Formats: sequence, structure tokens, C-alpha cells
Amino acid sequence: MENNRKTALITGAGRGIGRAIAIAFCKKGYNVVIGYAGNDEAANETKRLCEEAVKLCACHEKEKVDDVQGEQHIALVKGDVSLGETAEKLTECALSFNGRIDVLVNNAGITRDTLLARMSEEDFDNVINTNLRGAFLLSKSVTKPMMKQRFGRIINISSVVGVHGNAGQVNYSASKAGLIGMTKSIAKELASRNITANAIAPGMIATDMTEAMTDKAKEAINASIPAKRMGTPEDVANAVLFLADENSGYITGQVLGIDGGMGM
Repeated sequence: MENNRKTALITGAGRGIGRAIAIAFCKKGYNVVIGYAGNDEAANETKRLCEEAVKLCACHEKEKVDDVQGEQHIALVKGDVSLGETAEKLTECALSFNGRIDVLVNNAGITRDTLLARMSEEDFDNVINTNLRGAFLLSKSVTKPMMKQRFGRIINISSVVGVHGNAGQVNYSASKAGLIGMTKSIAKELASRNITANAIAPGMIATDMTEAMTDKAKEAINASIPAKRMGTPEDVANAVLFLADENSGYITGQVLGIDGGMGM
């Protein structure tokens, strides 16, 4: 049977926000490529949760994706996104399902936090290479197939610190601010081909990192957020689905804050 499902490629999808995004696309009936850097156990858990989500949605398949045919594919691809060969491998995997790649979510990112005076060149370069160069390589890799099919959605996961900066995160803030500038430039280049490029700027999102914080620290953070709570990975995933939708084709070059009001 012909596979005419849409295909989404998500980097940094082994856990956290990337995992939630991968699961959300699976629930929508997409073929999904899960890109990850090195944690095999976490990536396999993401794949298991995606497969579970597909099974749970199977009973609603006909009413949800009535015109979609073919097996739904979920694939794992391991690699360093700062390398061109990884971008090629991820793109080839996505195209192998049905010759299309409809959505790219550049979510892969690392932190190496410290004050500027103590920050090494290596810590700066590593963060820029993963967070910014990686997004450049993947965006470049998917551009030709998206132009050929005259449809595409490129969604870059930036951060509230890419908009406002943050002490102790010169490298991370620079990479996330760079993502915003790159997003706007890509949007201008590709808008006429029905390809949109947008950025999402999450604020404080409850992940493995925040779980390690003390209750007192969490309370202090929540008190500083107008919504009085941290966001969830699913909050970000829902925003990604909105921007990926065909009905969002007139939204491009934008930065959508998912931050409970922190950016006001």
C-alpha cells in the first residue's frame, strides 16, 4: 500500500521536549524520525512511547486521518548534529519512507553554563556547534526536498534566553539568539516556495534538569512566572504541532514564546 503519510524529523528527541514532540507527531499519524546524540536507552524509550501512542490512537485512525494510507514508520537515528554526515543520514532516513520530509524540528541542544570570565573556548564552541551549526546543517539538508515538493515546515527550538539573555549562559544565549536570526532569514528565502520557518522560545519547562532542583528553588521560579507554574514538554509540543499544520502556512519568521508570561 502506498505510504502518503507526512513525515517529521525531530533532533534531540531522546528525552524531554524532543520526546514530547515526537510523541505528539506520532499521535497525529506522521512518520517520525527520532534523532539523538548518544543515550541509546533514552532514545529507545522514546521510540517505545511513540509506538504505544500509535497503538492507542489506532482505533481512531479512520476518523483522524481518513485519507492517509500505508504503515506508520518510527525510526531512530544516532549522530552528532554538528556533523554534515549526520544531517545527511537523518534526511535520507526521513525520505526513505515516502520520498517526502514535511516537518523539521531543530531541537537538539546542550548547555555548558558558567560565567563569561570562566568560560573556555571549547565550552563556547561546543554549544554553538550543536545548537546553531546543527540547525543550519539540518535546515540546509531538508531545503531541496521541501522546495521540490513545494511544502515544508522548519521549526527551531530557541529559548527565552535567546531573546533576553541570561547571566552564566553567554554561549547558550548566543546560540539561541543566532537560531532566531537564522529562522527569520530562512523564512525570507523560502516563503515563496510554501515553506515556513518559525522559532519557539520556551521559558522554564519541567524536565529532568528541573526535577533535580530543590522545592525551594522551584517555588522561587514559579513565583517569578505570571502563570505561577513551569511549562511542560507537552506545552511546547502543542505549539510545534500548531506551526507544523497546513493551516499555519501564513505564519513565518515568527518567534513564539511558550513561557507562561516570563517574556512580558
